Amino acid sequence: LSAFPDCLGTPIVYSPVKADLTGNIKKIRAVYDSNPAKFKTLQNILEVEKEMHGSAWPKTGATLALMWLKRGLKFMLVLLQSISDGERDEEHPNLIRVNAMKAYEIALKKYHGWMLQKLFTGSVYALPYKSDLLKALEKGKEVKEEESIEKIHQFLARVTPILDAIYEMYTKMNAELSYKA
Repeated sequence: LSAFPDCLGTPIVYSPVKADLTGNIKKIRAVYDSNPAKFKTLQNILEVEKEMHGSAWPKTGATLALMWLKRGLKFMLVLLQSISDGERDEEHPNLIRVNAMKAYEIALKKYHGWMLQKLFTGSVYALPYKSDLLKALEKGKEVKEEESIEKIHQFLARVTPILDAIYEMYTKMNAELSYKA
C-alpha cells in the first residue's frame, strides 16, 4: 500500500500525500518498536495511549497517526473499488477523476476544511490515466486490464476486512475525531 501514492502520477502534486502516509506509518511503527511485547496489536497501542495521555487522547501519538492513516487507506480502497467496479466518465473512460472524487467524498472530504477540499478538487487533474495507474500497480509489466482488475479484487477482498476492523475499533473505543484539517 505504501507504494500506491507513487502510482498517482505527478510527484509534486501527490508527494504531500505520500509523505503524510509514510509519516503516519513511521509514528505507529516507532511506538510498536519501542516495546513490541507491550504493543502486540494496534488495539494495544490505542489502549496504552488512552491510559497514558488521559484527556489529550485520542488527539496524540500513534492513535492520531492511525486515525489519519486509516482514512488515507479508505480513500485508496474506495478508489480501487470504484475502478474495479467499472465506474467511469463515459466521455473520458481512461480518466480516474470520477473514481478519485467518489473516494474523496466517502473517505476524506468531511475531515478537510474548505482550502484542502479545493486543493484536492484541483489536484484530480494531475491524476494519471487509468491505464497508466494499472500499469504502475503491475510495476510496469504489460498485463491485460482484466487481469489487473482481478488482482485488485483479490487485494480488496483481503485488505477491506482489516480496515473495517480498524474503523470498528475506533468506534468502540470512541477514538474517532471529526475536526477538520
